[in-house]
Amino acid sequence: MEKQGWEKEAIQLLKDLIGIKTVNGKDGEKPAAKYICQYLNGHGIKAFVQDIGEERGNVIALIPGEDSGCGMIWNGHLDTVDYGQLDTWNTEPWTPVIQDGFLFGRGASDMKSGLAAMVYVLGMLGETGKRPKTSIQFLGTCDEERGGTGAKAIISGGSMMEGSVLLIGEPTGCTVGIGQKGCIWLELEVRGKTSHGAYPEEGCNAVTCAYEAAKHLGDWIRSHGHPVLGRATAQITEIQGGIQPNMTPDLCTVLMDIRTVPGLTCEMILCQMETVFQDISRKHRGIPSLVFRIKNHRISIEADKTSRGVSQLVKSMAAAGIKEAYSGISYFTDASILAEGREGMTTVLFGPGSADMAHKPNECVRIADYLKAIQALANMAAAGVEDESDN
Repeated sequence: MEKQGWEKEAIQLLKDLIGIKTVNGKDGEKPAAKYICQYLNGHGIKAFVQDIGEERGNVIALIPGEDSGCGMIWNGHLDTVDYGQLDTWNTEPWTPVIQDGFLFGRGASDMKSGLAAMVYVLGMLGETGKRPKTSIQFLGTCDEERGGTGAKAIISGGSMMEGSVLLIGEPTGCTVGIGQKGCIWLELEVRGKTSHGAYPEEGCNAVTCAYEAAKHLGDWIRSHGHPVLGRATAQITEIQGGIQPNMTPDLCTVLMDIRTVPGLTCEMILCQMETVFQDISRKHRGIPSLVFRIKNHRISIEADKTSRGVSQLVKSMAAAGIKEAYSGISYFTDASILAEGREGMTTVLFGPGSADMAHKPNECVRIADYLKAIQALANMAAAGVEDESDN
């Protein structure tokens, strides 16, 4: 790529995207989807906006490759988190500002820089008329920061093509993200037996039983680990219970935030929960009862370093001057929706942003990393990825 005009255009694209307010829960993502759609159409790439309603929308594009068969799917989300307290920012978070080689603004790292890098590369392909080695489908999704409405709409609508590689532009600091923790929000509803506070032995304390169940389950979950992602985690994030100071509580609801690693499934956790509560029930003569509900479930992700998708990304990075390095993330992304049930597909994370900057004031991205990520993605598009199922 030429190193003059393209850099200026790429930076302006990122500034434009940061300047479009897409705070989840406040602003709709459709204006950003329309902007990207118009940008791609203007560069010779067929794209359309998938309307989700309430000013929400995805943007979808397909660039046919030279070879038939499974290609690559590139995904980035359009929404951001809130700004937080404005007095903690040195600049207006909705106004992109360049200082000392960094571009500041909400979404600069998470993940409009990864999103813009993908869009720019695809636009460049359309402008030059060059076809990628293998087909590339671009999915710009809404509502990633909360419920994943956009990714779910793509899956339910059958809008995602078959692919051998799913590339997510989340902030990895230009490293290869080969692991992603899963997430379960598990609600436990425990019913005990009320009694006078002076005679607790005549009742069954639902709060105590719920806490013991959550603690024992959490200890078991934290015994599972992964070489890249570290330990699985579990914590109580909400608890409700109690009637008044002198009454044994007969109802307690606990919400647990659980972050899983590959090899630890939701089914395993629910089975262990049953075992834990059986032990608690025996201690209290079978009085407490338990109802549990899954409020959110996102699968964990793991990519094999030896897979063609990962190895090709590493080669593409090297050609762009980026050293080989691997990472994992503890939060869930749209990959947990888009990759579910697609066993033969390699899912990998790669973006110029820094995870340390996500959701914080003065969020920024190093411009040099953003430009290198564009070069790596351009190399990836030119090389393509073979369908591993063919061998």
